[in-house]
Amino acid sequence: MGVINQPSGQIKLTNVSIVKLKRNKKRFEVACYQNKVQDYRKGVEKELDEVLQIHQVFTNVSKGLVAPKEDLQKAFGTTDVDLVIKEVLSKGEIQLSEKERQLMINKINNEMLTIISAKCINPQSKKRYPPTMIHKALQELKFTPVINKPAKTQALDAIRLLVSSQIIPITRAKMKVKLTINDKSTHEDIIQKMEKLFTDSEFTQTDSAWIASGLIDPVSYRYIVESAKDIGTVQVLDMAVIDSSK
Repeated sequence: MGVINQPSGQIKLTNVSIVKLKRNKKRFEVACYQNKVQDYRKGVEKELDEVLQIHQVFTNVSKGLVAPKEDLQKAFGTTDVDLVIKEVLSKGEIQLSEKERQLMINKINNEMLTIISAKCINPQSKKRYPPTMIHKALQELKFTPVINKPAKTQALDAIRLLVSSQIIPITRAKMKVKLTINDKSTHEDIIQKMEKLFTDSEFTQTDSAWIASGLIDPVSYRYIVESAKDIGTVQVLDMAVIDSSK
């Protein structure tokens, strides 16, 4: 990174991440250590001096231009540097070097592919796809991960695209759940709806409760949980049922 001009001399910044925030049509920047910004946002790191390369707010880090106090007052309503820094760190945009960006995209991509591989199967063989095959299919569909969305969210988006396109035979693996509905005599309408959502299921009844144990489509899970709210319980027995037979 460039050189910061300070009264005490020049400070060379290495492995710098810059966080930018625009307020009142002006840009405010802080210079941070790589990876520390995410630690700060997650609450893992609370000490500003562990996050910041220089304990200062800039209008331009690379040129060493420190933000005037009057600009801080107009934009943030305070001249307290720590309060401004916390605001920039929490809400600003992280500017990454090309190397940092590529490392982060690779990390998110690997996490995403692992999630998809765990949650999906080939409906013909009932087996999981290896991440490499899923990666190739997503490349053909021109689906690429971005750095500002969680890997899990992008994995679900990718699954929807894969399932709708069928560029490879793929479907969400079934979930295995146990559903208990209490006071069965007063919830017969809900029980009838629930029965239709289960496959390979076992239905049992006690004096007061109706119990279903079996496979469901993952997209039905939220509906089942909402339906059972206050009148029963849902227990996940297996997040993704895969046929392990050879």
